[in-house]
Amino acid sequence: MSIISMVLVVVVAFLAGMGGILDEFQFHQPLVACTLIGLVTGNLEAGIVLGGQLQLLALGWANIGAAVAPDAALASVASAIILVLGGQGVKGVFSAVAIAIPLAVAGLFLTMIARTLAVPIVHFMDAAAERGNYRAIEMWQIAAICMQGLRIAIPAALLLVIPAEAVQALLQSMPAWLSDGMAIGGGMVVAVGYAMVINMMASKEVWPFFMLGFVIAAISQITLIGLGVIGVALALLYIQITKNAGSAGGNSGSGDPLGDILNDY
Repeated sequence: MSIISMVLVVVVAFLAGMGGILDEFQFHQPLVACTLIGLVTGNLEAGIVLGGQLQLLALGWANIGAAVAPDAALASVASAIILVLGGQGVKGVFSAVAIAIPLAVAGLFLTMIARTLAVPIVHFMDAAAERGNYRAIEMWQIAAICMQGLRIAIPAALLLVIPAEAVQALLQSMPAWLSDGMAIGGGMVVAVGYAMVINMMASKEVWPFFMLGFVIAAISQITLIGLGVIGVALALLYIQITKNAGSAGGNSGSGDPLGDILNDY
């Protein structure tokens, strides 16, 4: 990997770390981070495939109350770097997915450190606010965001220091039962992540759409673009039917025609 590629990878990692806090440009999402790393390293196809696999898992990760979700930014960046250094291309995606899971959990430790260091920064900002020093508030805010970026950039830089031959030798030395097990486990973990999303969204009103989607997805002639168009069309039809039912002036229903039908059962 060239020096320029290594620098760009660290920049992507820095943006992913900040994106995990800002939630504005979504650089921390696996599909974005892995794709960018694949782009700057000349492994775009492998990066997109890895990002797509990890994105299905990360959809089920969410910060709820005091519970902090696994670190999607570190998992995405580190697994993408390991995939690139391993030189296996798309074939190494499943192994990289399995490696990303413990990395995401390990990222919680770095998150705890960063949030602990952010506590005195908040007090510094409070003191600056009492003095009316708005510039100091902005500088401390920028410093705190940059600290979040370094939380991912530093581990990424350390991974880049490891010789590519060492990563390749490690991956090639894995026995067949381990590599096959990681591939199967990686596929199962993605399915679990998608199931977590369904569990959060599932209701009697949307279950028919879930079932219809799985049936349509089984038709191999339909591409992902076709599935997306069908999904948008069904959503627009549902919205239009609901709007018409709500404006019909009838108080006999809830305004949700599908929900009224299911309530009868």
